[in-house]
Amino acid sequence: MLKILIAEDDRELRQLFTHVLIKHGYIVTGVSNGQEALNALDNDYYDLIISDIMMPVMDGYELVHQLREAKIYTPVLMVTAKDAFDDMRMGFQTGVDDYMVKPINVNEMVLRVGALLRRAQMINDRRQVIGETTLECDSLTVRRNGESSVLPQKEFMLLYKMAAYPGRIFTRQQLMDEIWGYDSASDTHTVDVHIGRLRERFRDNPDFKIVTMRGVGYKVVKP
Repeated sequence: MLKILIAEDDRELRQLFTHVLIKHGYIVTGVSNGQEALNALDNDYYDLIISDIMMPVMDGYELVHQLREAKIYTPVLMVTAKDAFDDMRMGFQTGVDDYMVKPINVNEMVLRVGALLRRAQMINDRRQVIGETTLECDSLTVRRNGESSVLPQKEFMLLYKMAAYPGRIFTRQQLMDEIWGYDSASDTHTVDVHIGRLRERFRDNPDFKIVTMRGVGYKVVKP
């Protein structure tokens, strides 16, 4: 059975999430802050983390930051009362996988949890599926309806990264750091060039498109 860790300082909300997720077949552990979540992760494996942002001792941003710094890529669903775009952008840049704003619809939460877990499994399998298009990481190959094409490594990894999180905005610098590396001598214009090539390659693909977020970066969306 899949195991979920909930970091939420509101006891009643934590109990509600726990009850709903157990009802849907998950094993659930609840803690009240980010430091307790780290302690729990030291002692057990969890398939997914649901975390509030505003918590005592250690908040959700710092929790996710420490996880990603430690190369722990457990999916994180951030739950918060904040709905400002800058707060959401900070969460995604820190390494959050999905975001929900309170008050929470628990049925929607269950759907998002399921989607994150499926996505994590595909990442473990080193492939992504978006519509009828499959991206195979080991061969740098994109397949659709019996046709396939092998992409240059950087182009493939750009598309693979964004396709893993449809709708999520990635800044140019974030893509530069993750695909080319923090010590790369290239500038962010390189990202624009590769995005242009990807758009040309897949201009007739109906499963996704790459959207420019003016002044921010890019995202992959499903039409």
